[in-house]
Formats: sequence, C-alpha cells, structure tokens
Amino acid sequence: MRVLWVAVRAEPRVFALSVLASGLYAAMTVATAEVLGVVTQDVVLPAFEEGRPAAGALAAGSAAIIGVAALKALGVAGRRFYAGLMQYRMQAKYRREVTRQYLRLPLAWHHRHPTGQLLSNANADVEAAWAPIAPLPMAVGVVFMLVISAVSILLTDVAVAAVGFLVFPAIALVNVLYQRRLAPVATHAQRLRAEVSEVAHESFEGGLVVKTLGREAAETERFAAAAGELRDANIAVGRLRGLFDPVLEALPNLGVLAVLLIGSMRLESNAMTAGDLVHVAYLFTLLSWPIRALGWVLAEVPRSVVGWERVRGVLDATGSLPYGEAALDGSGGKAAAMEVRGVRFAYEADARADLGGNGHGGPNGSGNGSANGNANGAGPRHVLRDVSFSVEPGRTIAVVGPTGSGKSTLTSLLVRLVDPADGSVLLDGVDLRDVRRGGVAETVALVPQQTFLFDDTVRGNVTLGMDAPDERVWEALRLAQADGFVAALPDGLDTRVGERGATLSGGQRQRLVLARALIRRPRLLVMDDATSAVDPQVEARILQNLRERGAGAGSGSSVVVVAYRKATIALADEVVYLDHGRVTARGTHAELLETSPGYRDLVNAYEETRGERTDLDGGAVEGGEEALA
Repeated sequence: MRVLWVAVRAEPRVFALSVLASGLYAAMTVATAEVLGVVTQDVVLPAFEEGRPAAGALAAGSAAIIGVAALKALGVAGRRFYAGLMQYRMQAKYRREVTRQYLRLPLAWHHRHPTGQLLSNANADVEAAWAPIAPLPMAVGVVFMLVISAVSILLTDVAVAAVGFLVFPAIALVNVLYQRRLAPVATHAQRLRAEVSEVAHESFEGGLVVKTLGREAAETERFAAAAGELRDANIAVGRLRGLFDPVLEALPNLGVLAVLLIGSMRLESNAMTAGDLVHVAYLFTLLSWPIRALGWVLAEVPRSVVGWERVRGVLDATGSLPYGEAALDGSGGKAAAMEVRGVRFAYEADARADLGGNGHGGPNGSGNGSANGNANGAGPRHVLRDVSFSVEPGRTIAVVGPTGSGKSTLTSLLVRLVDPADGSVLLDGVDLRDVRRGGVAETVALVPQQTFLFDDTVRGNVTLGMDAPDERVWEALRLAQADGFVAALPDGLDTRVGERGATLSGGQRQRLVLARALIRRPRLLVMDDATSAVDPQVEARILQNLRERGAGAGSGSSVVVVAYRKATIALADEVVYLDHGRVTARGTHAELLETSPGYRDLVNAYEETRGERTDLDGGAVEGGEEALA
C-alpha cells in the first residue's frame, strides 16, 4: 500500500479521474442488474402472459439497457486510459530519476554494481514497481461495486444475501494464502532477471575475449544456466498463478449456484419475485470478474514490492559528490595552475572485494587489486599517501610509476571523479570540492587509458553533442594527429566508426578520444597513458603540438600525462615518480635518471623490453604498460 500510495500522491488528478471512471463503470454494472431485473419483471414475464410484448414497455426497456451500456463503456474507456497514463508516467518518471541518480553517484559506486544490474534497475525493476497501477483503478472501482452490490442484494433478499456473501471470506483467505506463497518466489524471479541481464551484458562487453579465446560455448552455457534458472522461477510463479486464478474464478460461480438454489426455494414460497432472483443472480455473476481485478492487483504486488525495493536501493544510495558555488574560468582561457596538497585516498571496505578482487582497481577501472585493498577484508589500504606536487600554467608534468602505484587513481582525483580522504586538489587556488556543478568539466579534460567510441560518425564522437563548426573539429583532429586518417575515410567526418570504434585501429581510437578532449580547449589536460597504442613518432608529434599550443604567456593547456616511454617523458618539463602511492622523486627526466634508481630501472626496463620485441618482430611495437608487463 505504501508503494501504491507513492503513485497516488505523484499523480492525484489522473488517479482521481481513473477512479471516477471506474466508479461509473461499477455503478453502471450494478445498474445493469437493476435494469435486467425490472425488464424481466415488467417486460419479459408480461409478454409470456399476454403472448406478445407491449411496444412501449419494449422500447423503454431497450432504451434503458442501451443507455446503461453506453455509460458503462464510457467508464471502461476512461478507466483504462487514465490508468495507463498514470502507469506510464510513473515508469517514465522513475526511469529518469534512476538515471539521474546514476549520473550523480561517483564512479567508485558504479564499479561495485554490475552494469547489467543497473540496466535492470532502470528498466525491469521500474516496470515491476508500477505494474499494479494498471488494474488499481479497476480494483478501487470494484470496492465501490461490491459495496453497492452488497446493499442492493441485502435490500432484495437478506436470506439469499447471507448465503451468497459466504464467498467473500473464502476469497480473502485464498488471497492471503496466495500472497504468502507467491512473495518469495516472485522475489527470487525478479533477482534472477537482473542476473540474466548481467551475464548477457558481460558476454557482449567481452566479445573480443570470448571470440579470441574460443569461449563461445562456455559463455553460451553460462547464459543458458542463468536463463534456465529464470525460466524455472517464472514457471514457479506461473504455476502458483495457475492454481490461484481458477480458484478465484470458481468461488463466485459457486456463490451463484448457491444463490440460484436458495433463490429457487424462496421463489417457490413467494418470498421473492423472479425479477429479484434474476437481479441477485446476475449481480453475483458479474462479481466474479471484478473480484479477479482485485486478484490482478494482488498478483502484481509481490513483484512490485521487490522492484520498488531495488529501485529505492539506487535512489537512496549515498556517496554523491557535494558541490560548492565557486566558479572557474571556462575553456579556452589561460592554462590552469594545479596543486595537489597532501592527498590520501583509500577505497571503501565494501568496495575492496569488487574492485581489488576483480582487478579493476582504479576509479576508471584500471590498476590492480593489490594496490587498492585486500579481498580478505583487512583494514583500508591507502592507494595514495601524502601526495603533493604542483603544475605551473602551460607546463607539462609526466607521472611515472610501476603498475599499482596509484597513477590512474591520481588522474581520477585531478578531474574529480572521486574526492581524497585527506588533503586537497586545487585548480587556480580553488579546492575542487568548492567548485559548482559542471565547473571542473568545463575547465579540465581527461583522456583515459581505455578508449570508448559510440556507434556514431567521427564528428559525433569528437563533438559529443557540442555545437562546434567543422573547422574546429579539424583543428582538434590536427592537434591529435588524426586529421590524416580521418580525411582518408570514405565519408570523412561523416564516416560511422561502428560500435566502440570497431572499424578503427587502437591508435586511431586513442587519437579520436584525444581530439574529443582537445576540441573543448581545456585549460588542464590529463592524459592517463592515452597514447599507448600510438606509434612513438606520432606520439611525439602530438605532445609537441600540445607544448606549442600551450607555449607563450601560459596560454593553452597545462598537461599532466601518465607515461612510460622515454621519448614521451623527455618532453615533459618535470617528472613525478610515484611508488607504492607516494611521490618518491621529482625533477626532470635527466635528473631522475641520475638520482632515482627505481625510476631509472623502470624506464630502462620498458625500453629494453620494447627493443627486444622490436628485434624479434622486425619492426616497432606499439605498447605501453602491457609491454612492460
């Protein structure tokens, strides 16, 4: 009732109109019985006695039946229209609310919840939550109908009413038993819907892995197992409904038989007329279908409650990032100054098993479990500890460190995908936590490790809905060294790249994603190993373009780049070396080669590994952290 009351409060006018229409239908249903009783007594029986019906009485009876039927049809139409309107409005409203909540919640929350489950929350669970709304006005009208019918039957004959009303406690008992049996089964089925969605989504997302490792049969079996469990659960629900519906249908009919039996006896003793018996029997006949409407509501209630609880679990989730009122200079201005002061960061305890255990450590899904926490439930393990450094306007800082040192987590802090537990990240002297909503995104752009392209045109993937002329698109493509291959595509900017950019190489996808960031002219550009699949010569030209764009009076963009290649690192003005979540060395590339053994071993090991592979393959190898591993 609390769930349904939420809908009633949200759409009071629509609900009132649907109930009024349902009430009209209920009243006209009872009126039909009254009219039939009168017609039987005043038209049909006199016709048998006189041999032919009276013309006036026949016309009046026909007009009464047609009039009542017309009003009844109007009630049906109004009830269905407004009930459907209310149901679909509630579904649309909560789909939007769930989606808005997804956008508000931080990325760390999303990594604790499978994408398939989130899709199920926004679709199947929302639909289930408001499924009872369609029959709800009918059920409310049924209550009205039952009250009118009960009064009408009592006024007609108390003895027949007493016998017939025995059916109502029987129906109530059946409903109670049905709900107790159905609720746990429906809950299980609703949970399995989300699991099937999760398995399917994982299989689609991991299509490359499935194909290259020949895991089609295994994935098919995994999906078949989940789908089989859902099938069995739905069959169990259907089996219970199959038992419930016939009983609910039979009870009113048994009441009709009892009424006819007692009524015939009353008719023989002249205690009631034939018209009264037709009136009462017809009312009990009609009651079987309205009572089923109550059953429809009750049948949907268990799924509705489960769906509502799953939806509320999303809407009540905490962890959204608070915003302040401070404003930053938007894109296209002077390069920004960034300062990181004493930052510490640890993942939540309830997230460790999901993030660390599955190897999706950083807030952007990168990193390893060991850096982010223990899956055995030990105390929080800090990914970053007392990290401090600064980025002067227009300068390029390279962040270097071994796998699991916290580099990707750091980039997420710089663009405020997450907030530090201690310390602060400042942009132009303003703590990012004090910036208004959307302010950071207008000033800072992140180019992540993992590229994502939509099944759209090149232009659509670069602009992402931004109103930018083609000249600005080409400018961004030139800076990202992507203008050459885009010009060679069949339709240029209008070429569709396929799902996730399937028609492009890894390096081409990375350059398009870089162009997507550059077209916004960010004052701070953060690149998380964003050119790992790009040829070293192309990468050098990209970084040189960024330096030239940011040269002179601190204009353009400041750049923070997570890098491994010596050629990339050498272009940076300063290098920050991270190891086990701490800044262990800072300085130029040449300085750190002399003063930091860990840094020297890391970059030399990468170059040596890359050189050996180049000799073996007879050509340059495009790689990054994976090559080092």
